[in-house]
Amino acid sequence: MKIDRRFFLGGTLALGAGACIPPDQSPLGRLAAELRIIEAAGGGTLGVEIFNTVTGASVGINQDRRFGHASSFKLSLAALLLQRHAAGQIDADKRVMWTEADMLNPAPFTRERIDTGATLRELARATQTTSDNPAANILLRNLGGPAGLTAFWRSLGDEVSRVDRYEPEMNLVTVTEFRDTTTPAAMALTVAKIVYGDALPEKERAELKGWMIETQTGLKRVRAGLPEGWVAGDKTGTSGLVGAADYNYIDIGFAQGPKGEGPITFACYLRARQTEDDMLPGPQAALAEVGRIIKEFAEPERGLPLVGKLY
Repeated sequence: MKIDRRFFLGGTLALGAGACIPPDQSPLGRLAAELRIIEAAGGGTLGVEIFNTVTGASVGINQDRRFGHASSFKLSLAALLLQRHAAGQIDADKRVMWTEADMLNPAPFTRERIDTGATLRELARATQTTSDNPAANILLRNLGGPAGLTAFWRSLGDEVSRVDRYEPEMNLVTVTEFRDTTTPAAMALTVAKIVYGDALPEKERAELKGWMIETQTGLKRVRAGLPEGWVAGDKTGTSGLVGAADYNYIDIGFAQGPKGEGPITFACYLRARQTEDDMLPGPQAALAEVGRIIKEFAEPERGLPLVGKLY
């Protein structure tokens, strides 16, 4: 997908020309400096971690700053169901029902199936691919609630990520909030363990990757900045406080190039000083620019450091 980079080039060439030369002139240092320019153009705080699952190298900015999950937690929720099904702890093909009391937007799948119900597997696919909120809440209740999902992250070695509430209250995350948050560094590594590590058996891992590729909500975010021929999948999130200045735009996922680039996992969070209705193209363009950085980071000829597999 072609990116209109005028949003960045018009406002950031002067910034780049007038800025001090970054002290770190290594390949990773230069990419981090480019991320800072994207942050400035995005009009907010950008948190990014880009992780090479083969070399263990990573690059980012604000990697250890906390951001809210919004709907991005649904990727891990779907993974948790598949993991427990594979372990014989729950039947993912069990059919469940729900009522009007469970409904909240968006609900493209659960609204259509309210009379017939669905399997937990179908709910997992729906909440990943369409971000269906009732599906997420029903799954979360069947998997031990917020504590169950947080325990899943801990089992993967992620001591940072946490979920404390259900939809939609979990979206109410201020700058100082710890509940329902993660960091880019923690989530990029967690995505690596889910998609490329041993968190899931091979069959379930392939199923989840297929759902991520099928997901349409991220086509204008990080995936829009990747070149044609790359295979990528993700889970997005968007949230904001009613009447507040800041909205959160999130994209986490994986990307693989056709010539052996990567595989890469990424976790991107933009806390922007615009509202979703007024300025959604701007934050989406910022996240798309991160896709361009992923491509540069993954190029084998850049000679980025081999530090060993970290998951």
